[in-house]
Amino acid sequence: MKKNVLLELPLKPLLAGILGAACGLTAISASAGIVGSRHDLRSFLGLGANAELCVVCHTPHDADTTTTAAPLWNHALTAATFTMYSANGSTTLDGTEDPQPTGASKLCLSCHDGTVGLDNFGGGPNTFGPLDPTNPFYVGTDLQGQHPISITYEDTQDPGLHDPTNPVTIGGYTPPGGTPFPSRTGTIASMLIPDGKVQCNSCHDVHNTFVATSAAMLRIDMANSTLCLTCHNK
Repeated sequence: MKKNVLLELPLKPLLAGILGAACGLTAISASAGIVGSRHDLRSFLGLGANAELCVVCHTPHDADTTTTAAPLWNHALTAATFTMYSANGSTTLDGTEDPQPTGASKLCLSCHDGTVGLDNFGGGPNTFGPLDPTNPFYVGTDLQGQHPISITYEDTQDPGLHDPTNPVTIGGYTPPGGTPFPSRTGTIASMLIPDGKVQCNSCHDVHNTFVATSAAMLRIDMANSTLCLTCHNK
């Protein structure tokens, strides 16, 4: 990726909080973890306050063994065809973009692309339906206006990217009057691109554990473009 691609794109922010909420909740939990976060869909889907929290995405039994990007996967996968960032012939990419979303990004889009029912997990009931285009967390299938995903982090080809061995700290958000979220320090490679590719979870923490801001489950705050400049060398 060229050095300014992140700063030039309409971020929404960064895939409209793609690993943020599938529901319309407006506030993040006052404590780290998925309970009470935007990905706590029990109330939104009418499952009941004491329903299984993790079952929307994971199951201990009869999981989809063809899905390897997350353990014990339980949600229906999108079968949509996506228009990728490079479809318009953009020359701002140095990394290799997969023809279609892969890895964690495909799992995220299986709720956020608006083609799969949010409650389509474990074989049913699939009565709620997919996200409506008016929902702020709807991404759709045209990804040309989003930050590229499923793309290799090519710092050797692009001097506009930092060395993936550079140190980075994720998390640490302190909600007003709440307990600080945990933080974790590692490298760009280990914290943001463990498979060598930029995916949705490079920027977002689906489990709301290591987040740095109350917005969109971001691992690093967008203030002063800190998140962008973690990978992009201005």
